[in-house]
Amino acid sequence: MVMTRCGNRPAWLAGWLGLLIVLIAAATPAKAACDNESHSGRDYVVCTFDPAVDDIRLFSLDAGGEPYRSFGNVAKAVETQGLDLAFAMNGGMYDDDGRPIGLYVEDGTTLKPASTRKGYGNFHLLPNGVFALGGGKAVVEETRAYLASGFKADFATQSGPMLVIDGKLHPRFLPDSDSFKRRNGVGVNADGKVVLVISRQAVSFYDFALVFRDDLGCDNALFLDGTISSLYAPELGRNDRLFPLGPIIAVVTAAKG
Repeated sequence: MVMTRCGNRPAWLAGWLGLLIVLIAAATPAKAACDNESHSGRDYVVCTFDPAVDDIRLFSLDAGGEPYRSFGNVAKAVETQGLDLAFAMNGGMYDDDGRPIGLYVEDGTTLKPASTRKGYGNFHLLPNGVFALGGGKAVVEETRAYLASGFKADFATQSGPMLVIDGKLHPRFLPDSDSFKRRNGVGVNADGKVVLVISRQAVSFYDFALVFRDDLGCDNALFLDGTISSLYAPELGRNDRLFPLGPIIAVVTAAKG
């Protein structure tokens, strides 16, 4: 009997090998979205999502018009839509009632206009910036540049200060600063993916910005908050519940089962 060969292997063997490779690939878990990483001697959680594939959203007010204030409340709300909460992080600065103090867009509707005024606190440490999602893309830009761009956002949140602006660190950051806090922020890397980072220990603005620019390849990155920085990442066993929150950045998936 003459056997058809693929290289030096019988065709039936090549077929079985191909099937085996497919089965092994299917059984191998996908890389977790969030990982513990160390950069320059400090520890961080780094989470990466693709806006073209992942369902990234912002949440501020519930159906009754009240701030969610916690990851648990967001999880309950999306569950009623047949969705699971896969990831969440506090997503911008807010007033005493938990409402955004800067630009906030949800489901294509602007619920709060952008603020470009000077003032006190991190939000007004200009330039501040905007993280926005729309049309399967994500952007992080300085506020005035974002407003001039005409980007059509499905979701957007304004916070401040910017950490990295067009590859340069915020001009007010000092290498020898003695202001150390737990911090979280967001950037967009060269592949267009959203990179969300939370420090596992107190860090300075300068060092935090360096992580985004030099280690994670984000030419633009935005500070989201400090001290209250909170994370929901089931794969890491994280569900922070110490502080009431304002706007929340979340990733949702279809409910299992």
